[in-house]
Amino acid sequence: MASRKTARKGGKKSARRAPAKRAPLDRLREICLAFPEAHEVEAWGEPTFRVRNKLFAMHASANTHHGAARQAVWICANHVSQDMVMRAKPDRYFSPPYVGPGGWIGAWLDGNPPWAEIAELLRDGYRLKAPKRLSATLDDD
Repeated sequence: MASRKTARKGGKKSARRAPAKRAPLDRLREICLAFPEAHEVEAWGEPTFRVRNKLFAMHASANTHHGAARQAVWICANHVSQDMVMRAKPDRYFSPPYVGPGGWIGAWLDGNPPWAEIAELLRDGYRLKAPKRLSATLDDD
């Protein structure tokens, strides 16, 4: 019996299908909910991500006033991180309404978002809100 890699159809190698592109919110959930004790709560009509009861990220839908016609995520950060990220890539990151003055970072999720950078920012935001015991369980890869 032929393996999947060598299976032939009509005398030709069968083409491997590219994995379906995941929706940004699904990718965001996957990253956020992988953190210890992180959970999702709907608030203000949007999915929010928390550790214990502390908010570390919020999805901003494109069709609400939170997203300003573009899908985004708002991530807990400090002013120094916010300033560095927004200066480095002003086309990808922004100061979100309401929480931006507190240092939070907004990241656009449309197009081809830099998921590795966003995951790192989410990890930092989680660490800011998580108890030290939980924060210490994260690997520093």
